[in-house]
Order: sequence, then structure tokens, then C-alpha cells
Amino acid sequence: MPRKGMRSICFSPKTISFLSPPRSSPSRQALPPTPLRTEFMVEQTVENASSLIMKWNPETSAYANVTSLFYENRREAMLFIKCVNDLQKVMHLIVSEDSTHYRLVQAQNLMQIAMKRLQKEFYQILSMNRAHLDPESMSTRSSRTSRSSISDFEDDVSPDDDVLAASDSITEVEQVSSIAMADLKAIAECMNAAGYAKECVNVYKVVRKSIIDEGIYRLGVERISSSRINKMDWQALDMKIKNWLEAVKVAMKTLFFGERFLCDHVFAVSESIRESCFSEISKEGATLLFGFAELVAKSKKPSSPEKMFRALDMYTAISENWVEIESIFSFESTSPVRTQALSSLIKLSESIYTMFSGFESSIQKHSSKALVPGGGVHSLTSNAMNYLSLLADYSNVLTDIISDWPPPEKSSLPESYFDSPDSDDPPAAAISTRFAWLVLVLLCKLDGKAKYYKDVSLSYLFLASNLQHVVLKVRTSNLQYLLGEDWIVKHEAKVGQFAASYERLAWNKVFSSLPENPTAEISPEEAKETFKRFNISFDEACRKQSVCVVADPKLRDDIKVSIGRKITPVYREFYEKHRSSVGEQRGFGVFVRYAPEDVENYLSNLFYGTIDSESSATTSTLSSRQRHRA
Repeated sequence: MPRKGMRSICFSPKTISFLSPPRSSPSRQALPPTPLRTEFMVEQTVENASSLIMKWNPETSAYANVTSLFYENRREAMLFIKCVNDLQKVMHLIVSEDSTHYRLVQAQNLMQIAMKRLQKEFYQILSMNRAHLDPESMSTRSSRTSRSSISDFEDDVSPDDDVLAASDSITEVEQVSSIAMADLKAIAECMNAAGYAKECVNVYKVVRKSIIDEGIYRLGVERISSSRINKMDWQALDMKIKNWLEAVKVAMKTLFFGERFLCDHVFAVSESIRESCFSEISKEGATLLFGFAELVAKSKKPSSPEKMFRALDMYTAISENWVEIESIFSFESTSPVRTQALSSLIKLSESIYTMFSGFESSIQKHSSKALVPGGGVHSLTSNAMNYLSLLADYSNVLTDIISDWPPPEKSSLPESYFDSPDSDDPPAAAISTRFAWLVLVLLCKLDGKAKYYKDVSLSYLFLASNLQHVVLKVRTSNLQYLLGEDWIVKHEAKVGQFAASYERLAWNKVFSSLPENPTAEISPEEAKETFKRFNISFDEACRKQSVCVVADPKLRDDIKVSIGRKITPVYREFYEKHRSSVGEQRGFGVFVRYAPEDVENYLSNLFYGTIDSESSATTSTLSSRQRHRA
């Protein structure tokens, strides 16, 4: 029959059938064996086997040489398996009773012919069903519980039974793969029972290893040296790491998982064979896959946030698949795969620790004395907090890694920075302690940089703005779960303290220029002096503070509101009470430069770092004169 006909039989579920074993009657089973009956059984079994085996001998039949037994006539293929199994039993019987029996040599020759036939069929089924026995199909099949399945074949096959039809829930691809798997298993068990397991295993290893190797290649995993990795620029290496991360997902969920499932099914009869096959097929590719992570971890690329996050991604990829790694590669012979995966985890952990320590060291060694204009947020603050907030997204992985690290040495910072250095309370989780420590290191460095400002008030504004940025990053990232609400509340209070200190130092002269009782009766001269003091102190304060920058809107509004509450109401009362007495004198604009609305407007424009104090003052003076005339 043409090859097309063979494949149509294989792929059409309606033409597929297998037979159930016949049941012997109780009377036949009860009869004791006799030499005559044994001889008849031997003769009949050998003759039956000879008839079918020789029919499919490719050396004596051109038809058998070009035709697949299992694809051409699956019912006959099952009979072939039964004949071989029966022949094997008869051979054992002959040897046990009469090793010189004339049928023994014939049986041995027939067995050799049958094994060659089955070996050829085994290869054909594996080769022609590559698309249906691919790892993805196997992994899908292993996780699906079908309502109807293809049964394993028993020793006896009845010529009147048909193959069980696959249920409607199974796709055609699953039907074909189920039949192929059943055929492979039947052949493997038959050849193993006949002592030809080696020939069967060799065929399986050759075909299936090529599939795994091809899968690894298509996933972009290649053998690469450490020297080549060190020579790569980061962009090229980063692309390889991204590709590797996807490769691990596919390899563990599909490639190796599916291959282990197929191997366990086909060679269910022997654990040692399963181990030998799976180990030889998958060990090289899996070791190559997990070895890449170790090479990256040991590379001499300079530390950077990008490298840290990629190392964490790789650690996550392996650790999240660790249960599957131990399960799929559970054999003793595949222990090198587990060892390589563990070694990669260790090397990645060491690399992450080195980069983590390097990050802390870079903060402590930040030596720039350049001042941020207007006391704004320092680049060290924004960069460090961006880094820490992203690291906090890896808290689950870092919890495993950091638990083995030595605790930070507090001796590197003054004891005054610690709230309870001698506390006997149980220590916090290692990861929370580590992150709190890094934030503390940053805050200490910022405290040192604040001292570079000659204007003390500006140093407090710098501390308030930077601490506010830190707190905001903590509250809006996973850092909030590591540091806790108490930490946030405590440091928000410190922001308020820094802001209050700035306000007192920068605006105290303005506050003190106004009388405690703004509506008290005073002479016009005293009113003039008060307006004059206010003008001078307010002009000076606004001129200095016009360069100040507060990036956070909430903090900016809080500071302006607090200053305004201390100035505007008092000044308004004083202005309303005494402007008329001053206005009766010549030169009103010299003494009363600001109306209350001017003060409010000016304060509202502070802390953007873009105020022109001279033009603002002039504008305020003109507007106050216009209102006075009105």
C-alpha cells in the first residue's frame, strides 16, 4: 500500500483498533500440563509466530521492507506483539525442559527477525510522530486527565475487539500521540522481555536527543565561554539574558517536563532504562541551560543597577523552578543538572551580595560637595531611592538570599543615628533590617551634605525636601511593607521638624517685625517704623528664599501655609488699622510697600526656584499704591 495510505490509517481514529485478551475457560485452566499438550503448544506457537514474523521480514519480503506494520495494519501489529511474547514464553519452556529441542534454534532465529522488525517499527514511530511526540504535546497531555484513554496492551489479543475510541475531549493530535505512545510502550516492553532492551534504548536515545538538542538550539541557548561573555558589551549580554529567562520557562514547563513524561511512559517497565534514557537525552542540554547563569554571575562586568536586576531575574527563574528541577531531574545520573542549577544559584547570590554591598559603599563614598540649588532633592537621593524601590519588588527572592548574609556593621555610623542601639527586642526580618540600614546610610550621607550650605536655613530645607522624597518613595513602593508604617510615621514627623527649623531660621525676622498686638494704638511714626521693619525683613527673606526649591507639592504647600498663617493675618490687621495714618503723610509708598494680598501672592509663588525678587517687589509696590488710591 502507498505511504499515503499508511499515514491515513494512522491519523484517522476511525480505523484504529486494538484487541482485548481472550479469557480461557475455567476447565481449560484447570487441566494439568502433559508432555503431549506441551509439545503441541510449542509446535503451534512456533508455527503461528513463524507465519506472522516471516510475513514481515524485510529481508525476504519487498512489501515488508517498504511498509510499516503499525501504520499499515495496527490490528496485525498487536497480533505480532502477542506472537513474539508467546514465542518468548515457549523458548523459556523449551530451555527449562529440553534445551536440545529442534524447535529452539528456529525460535531463536524467529526472535532475532522479530526484534529487527520491532526495532525498525520503533524507529519509524518515533521519527514519523515527531510533531505529535514533541515536548509541548507531551507536557499538555501529562497535565490533562482524559475521560477516555488508550489502554496498555496485555499479553493476549482477541481478534474480535476494536480499539477504544478516544473521547470527544481529546483532540486529533492527542489521539495520534496517545496511539503512538501506546505502540512505543508495547514495543519497548516486548523487546525488553526478549532481552533486546539495548537495541530499543539506543534507537530512542538517538531520536529523542536530537529533538531535545534542537529544542535547546531554538530557544537560543548555546555553548558560550566566560571570556566571550566578558568581551560582550552590556546591551548584547542583556539581550542574551532576556532570551535565557524565556528559555528557562519553556524548557522547564515544556521541553524537559514533556520528555520526562514520555520517557517514563514508554519505559515504565524498567526504572533503570528510564533513568538511562532520560539522563543521556537531557543532561547535556539542561546543564548547558543552567550553566549560563553561573557564567553571567562570575563575569567581570562592572556593577550596575541593570546587572543587579538581571542577576535577580536569573536567580528568580531558577529558584521558582526548583521544585520542578528536583522532580524532573530526580535520577541519580541527572544529579549534575541539579548540582549545576544549585551552583548557579550560589554564584548569583554571591554576585548579588557583592553588588548590594557595592551599592552601600557607593553611597558612603559619595564625596561630591556640589550643592543642589535651592536646597532641592539631591541626585544621590533620587537615584538611591529609585534603586531601592525597584529592589523591594524582589523582596521574596532577596529574603532567601539576604538571610545568609552577615548583618550590617553599625560601627560605620555614629551611634546617635540609632534610636535604640542597645534594644533587647527581637531583631526584625533580615531583609527589612537590611533595607532600613541602606536608607539610614543614605540619610546619614545627606545629613553630611546639608552641612555644606552656608545658610543654615537652607540646609534644613534641603534635609526636609530630601527626607520627604525618601518617605514618599517608601510609601508608594513595596518598601512600605519592608520598613513598616511606624517607620513612615516617624520619618514624616522628622520632615515636619526639619521644615519647622527652616521656617524659624529663614522667616523669624519677618515674624518678629510685626507687633504682638497689631491693633494696638500707636503713633504714626511708630506705624511707619513697623512698616519699614516689615518691608526690609520681608524683602530680605523673599530675596533669599526666592531661589529655594521644594519639589514635593504637599511639602511645598505645607511650608507656605505655615509661613502664611504666621505673617498674613497679623500683617492684615496691622495694615487695616494703621495704613490710614501713614497714608495721610507724603510718601505713602515708601513706608507701605505691600498690601496683604501682595504678601499672600508673593508667598504663594515661593519654592519654585524661579522668582525674581526685584520685579516682584516692584510689582507689589505698584499694586499697593493703586489700591491705596482707590
